[in-house]
Amino acid sequence: MKTVLVTGSGGLIGAQSVRHFAKLADRVIGVDNDMRAYFFGPEASTSWAVDDLSTSTPNYEHRSLDIRDRDAVAALFSELNTEIDLVIHTAAQPSHDWAAKEPFTDFDVNAGGTLNLLENTRLHAPDATFIFTSTNKVYGDTPNRLPLIETESRWTLDPSHEWAEFGFPEEMSIDNSTHSIFGASKVAADILTQEYGRYFGLKTGVFRGGCLTGPGHSGAQLHGFLAYLMRCTAVGEHYTVFGYNGKQVRDNIHADDLVRAFEAFHSNPRAGEAYNIGGGPAVNCSMKEAIVQCQEIAGKELQHSYTDDNRIGDHIWWVSDIRKFQRHFPSFELQYDIEGILRDIYEHGMTRWETAEA
Repeated sequence: MKTVLVTGSGGLIGAQSVRHFAKLADRVIGVDNDMRAYFFGPEASTSWAVDDLSTSTPNYEHRSLDIRDRDAVAALFSELNTEIDLVIHTAAQPSHDWAAKEPFTDFDVNAGGTLNLLENTRLHAPDATFIFTSTNKVYGDTPNRLPLIETESRWTLDPSHEWAEFGFPEEMSIDNSTHSIFGASKVAADILTQEYGRYFGLKTGVFRGGCLTGPGHSGAQLHGFLAYLMRCTAVGEHYTVFGYNGKQVRDNIHADDLVRAFEAFHSNPRAGEAYNIGGGPAVNCSMKEAIVQCQEIAGKELQHSYTDDNRIGDHIWWVSDIRKFQRHFPSFELQYDIEGILRDIYEHGMTRWETAEA
């Protein structure tokens, strides 16, 4: 590969993409202007990750530009042109709650920024693969209307339901549901990415993630479930559990597993494909179960409280059916289970967290 362009290169998936593809490409161009610090405060800044990439990855080049800036994005693509083999678009405003505070900013980043990148890929690098990190929130709260059963430690889908064994497939409707403002902006970007594949013939792949996680996550209260939970447990910060008796279930996929899925897609890309991607039936946990595991790994009790107010559009039970991706790319397998993910977050995070607390 000649050049890989990664947006959101200081974020969890962006930084992991840089590290992974730097071994495969001549150069990796990263785009990140640390909007995460604007969204969630200085503790969520990605500057530490950008600094690390800039010093540890010789063929990494950083560009601090805003994906909403049409002129700046056009200039970058015009400079790189057909040298670009792969675009990995991870930059986003990722929070339900934050989007409701500044809906214009949310939409301009998530939808407008994605359109900027797609159109410039079409104009300057039409043979490149374009990968977009979407979200399971494009399905809105439809999963919450299915027959759910509350058990001692988690909610679960009624075993008699057709999706209970493998999780939710891509065929589930995205219509007639409450998405949150964030979910709606990601729907727009998701559909645009598919359309640039189907209408213009670009090689576009949409990855609808559940909980994306790993040690590179700058977790904050409004975004970053496992990373923020482990940080709070390890350093003694208070954690608030929102709704559903703390039994809401998420499947989780380690950043390294997701980036390997990107590589698989790039090896044989399709036009306008959408995939549900996550830990699936094998790698998922409830909030209550995650708290127990975090406490065992950190050797500390989590200081936490509970509120009945769940987040709007939040899922009670989410497990991704990843069989479509596995059919298309049969060599792909998940490498991390929940315990492995949490231990990796803890072992790599402690030094950074302790430094931040000092």
